[in-house]
Amino acid sequence: MQTQPGYDELAEQYELTFPGPFQTTLERHAVAAFTDMVLEHHGEGTVVDIGCGTGHVTADLAHRGLRVVGIDPSEAMLGIARRSHPDVVFRCGEANLNDSPESTDQLVPLRGVLARFSLIHIAPRLIRGVLASWAQRMPAGGVVLLAFQSLDGAGQPAVPFDHAVAPAWRWHPEEMSRWLARAGFDEAWRTVSRPDPLHRFPECHLAAVRRP
Repeated sequence: MQTQPGYDELAEQYELTFPGPFQTTLERHAVAAFTDMVLEHHGEGTVVDIGCGTGHVTADLAHRGLRVVGIDPSEAMLGIARRSHPDVVFRCGEANLNDSPESTDQLVPLRGVLARFSLIHIAPRLIRGVLASWAQRMPAGGVVLLAFQSLDGAGQPAVPFDHAVAPAWRWHPEEMSRWLARAGFDEAWRTVSRPDPLHRFPECHLAAVRRP
């Protein structure tokens, strides 16, 4: 089996391939809707961009008026993010905030969490702990937006796929919504886009709100 190179090795290539925050209009509108939901709540705290990569979406959130911190485990990706967006805060950390408390505990309370195509790299058996770590730090009304390659129809809740950089899983939107509900989040809305010449699989954006 071919070894996948990881994001540190491919950081510069990744930046050349994805030099901006969004590939589609839908992605841009989904993040804008997430931002509006966070601002409408009028809560205090930080928005965390989990798996921020080279930081372009993190910077977009900052420009929209959110107090935001980008978190990523790849130092090479964070190096590009800091170079490209010196006025935005980036920290090395994991999706499960309990795995890097020294980097994330000071962000409490979390006003929102954005995780675009980053939870796909979390093995299904670990998703529960990741979502719980967000819920522990988020008061009622906090907002989560996930984006992920998705599945259609009945069958398995999550299946692995051949991602070019790291091990990855596609999720059925209903299954991801159930995991969010178990962690204390109620789904607010979702979108599902169809495959096209640039996207092999359906893609889901799923927003949820921390319940009281």
